[in-house]
Amino acid sequence: MNSKSRILAFFVAVVVLFGAMGFTIKGVLEDVKLGLDLQGGFEVLYEVQPLKEGQKITHDVVANTTTALSKRIDAFGVSEPSIQVEGENRIRVQLAGIDDQSSAREMLSSTANLTFRDVNDNLLLDGSDLKEGGAAASFDQQNRPIVTLTLKDAQKFAEITSKISKMPQGENLLVIWMDFEEGKDSYKEEATKADPKFISAASVNQTLNTTDVMISGNFTVEETKNLASILNAGALPVKLTEIYATSVGAQFGEQALQSTIFASIVGVALIFIFMLLYYRLPGFISIITLTVFAYLVLLIQNWIGAVLTLPGIAALVLGIGMAVDANILTAERIREEIRVGKSAQEAFKIGTKVSLSAIVDAQLTTLLAAAVLFFFGTSSVKGFATTLMISIILSFVTSVWLSRVLLGLLVKSGKFESPFFYGVRKSKIHDPSEGVETLDLSTNFDRFAFVHNRKKFYTISLAIIIIGAIMIGIFRLNLGIDFSSGTRVEILTNEPTTQEEMADYLAKIGFAPDELVISGDNSDTAVATYKKDFTQQETLDLKEKVMKDYGHEPNVSTVSPTVGRELVKNAIKALSIASLGVIIYVAIRFEWRMGVGAIASLLHDVFFMVAIFSVLRLEVDITFIAAILTIVGYSINDTIVTFDRIRENVDHKGEIKTKEELADIINKSLRQTMGRSVNTVLTVIIVVVALLIFGAPAIRNFSIALLIGLITGMYSSICIAAQLWYTLKTREMDKKGTTLKKKEKKQWGSDEPVV
Repeated sequence: MNSKSRILAFFVAVVVLFGAMGFTIKGVLEDVKLGLDLQGGFEVLYEVQPLKEGQKITHDVVANTTTALSKRIDAFGVSEPSIQVEGENRIRVQLAGIDDQSSAREMLSSTANLTFRDVNDNLLLDGSDLKEGGAAASFDQQNRPIVTLTLKDAQKFAEITSKISKMPQGENLLVIWMDFEEGKDSYKEEATKADPKFISAASVNQTLNTTDVMISGNFTVEETKNLASILNAGALPVKLTEIYATSVGAQFGEQALQSTIFASIVGVALIFIFMLLYYRLPGFISIITLTVFAYLVLLIQNWIGAVLTLPGIAALVLGIGMAVDANILTAERIREEIRVGKSAQEAFKIGTKVSLSAIVDAQLTTLLAAAVLFFFGTSSVKGFATTLMISIILSFVTSVWLSRVLLGLLVKSGKFESPFFYGVRKSKIHDPSEGVETLDLSTNFDRFAFVHNRKKFYTISLAIIIIGAIMIGIFRLNLGIDFSSGTRVEILTNEPTTQEEMADYLAKIGFAPDELVISGDNSDTAVATYKKDFTQQETLDLKEKVMKDYGHEPNVSTVSPTVGRELVKNAIKALSIASLGVIIYVAIRFEWRMGVGAIASLLHDVFFMVAIFSVLRLEVDITFIAAILTIVGYSINDTIVTFDRIRENVDHKGEIKTKEELADIINKSLRQTMGRSVNTVLTVIIVVVALLIFGAPAIRNFSIALLIGLITGMYSSICIAAQLWYTLKTREMDKKGTTLKKKEKKQWGSDEPVV
């Protein structure tokens, strides 16, 4: 292809890509399934317990319970309900976009049994005598709401009515009761046994040989619908104990969606501006591919039926930040080749080849952390992990393959040979005759002797660990209800309020909080926490009073101590498995000492983040775990890129005889990767700061944790991981009295990238 053909092919490809996206983007956005935190709704985790003594909770029993719950949910017209079985005896129900959350929650776990009795309270008929699906809401001739029933056996009903009709006047009554036994509130030992509700008492003067029964009473239309739905769903075969519950008002969901989307747009726009100004032509290509990347993430999520949650949006934007990393790695290597005197086409060919190994290693280790997060996380964290894994996989397609195809068309056209298009000043370019190699290039960090200051870095980190441990011992962690159990209530006031005003209001309505915080940009959100767990009735009472006074349904979350303990256990397990996986991967691709350095650096980052949260009294909740595991991925990403450059430079150098030579190689490698590390972290920090400033309050602590982790992650990968590897490697050299030779370096991985 000649130059004009390549440029034409580039523009045709871009027009086709953006044309296809523009034509379908409306449908893609409309098909996105929003989680309850973005449109309102509620989520509850039930523990299935025996209804009667001796009953065993088997897989079939749990399956039958989910079927009964599904039938009850159908009555509310929820378009995308989610009912998931977790473990052997738990069921998680998510209902997004539902208007009457209180009624739905009450109806889900209530066991209702309709009974027909005589005046002496003798049982004549019960729910088992009703035909399946035979209950319906209707109206009588006076247009009053009623419930119609269809019985299984007309003969049985005839015998009962015949007997009652022969009784004295005043006693010839067929009395209808509704016996309720609500699902066990939170984690109390006994279910709440409600008094039977009197429905009606009809006089029977003749034998009724029919299966059609009409129940009238002082009903509302909504009550007849709910009663018919419960009867049609059938009695639950078990007792359901709430061990976790959270509800989000529609107004909260709408605000969270709008603020987080705005923050995302601001963050991504700033990334685009930075890439364009700093990397010029490669930056322009990255804008195209990152736009395609974001579109494909939403498209794939729709295809697999994934639900987009608030943490999921954060994962999408952070995934864009990670995709930027692949573009930056390639762009930096192209710039280096141009600086040693290569033409743009030669630099593109070499730069794309040598950067691939680092990209693959970094992305795979992050994918490992995301997979662990998905496996051990709860529902919202699973949504975050799902989006993150999709993002990592698609970044290979867009930031590696598509970026290289599009950039290659322009570079190979011969029209973009000027160093200006790659952000390289002519004064920085060496003549090819000088024989300068990339390892000899000057950087903005040449004054730093990292290896020679390793003891200072060790001292600083050790001091941080000791001080952090003392601070944690003194202040402890400010555990949210996800870990400590209790109830969290979030109230939207529509106008600025003060802590004193809300404390007085909550005390007045009988819900004085243990802790109260006023948040929101306009001080219009009150967050109250309670050490006790609310019963269903207390939750309903609180919502009713707040709705009456403020017009918005509050967010209410309750968690049992069981869930809190499991969250901690699963978090520790996830970190342990992720660390083990990283060590194994790095040992195979590099060597085990580098794996030790990588794990030491990420544990350093995690501990530092925990210490900061303890000192600043920031709440530690479920999103904090997501942030920690995300930082594990970023820390490993940065460390792997650093080790990859060290390996490459050691291989290129050949035999290394002295510690000083090894130190020089490491110093130069760290200086070379510093620019990439700073730029990558800077782009992600841009997004995190945007989420922190403009995002929803629900992910504010998440954003703070990421901001801390990103900064410490860059520090640890350069000042801890690489230095620790140098210490371990030189001890081996002292012990064996050997030098680093070609034979030994083969275990670190070949020069050829592995995909």
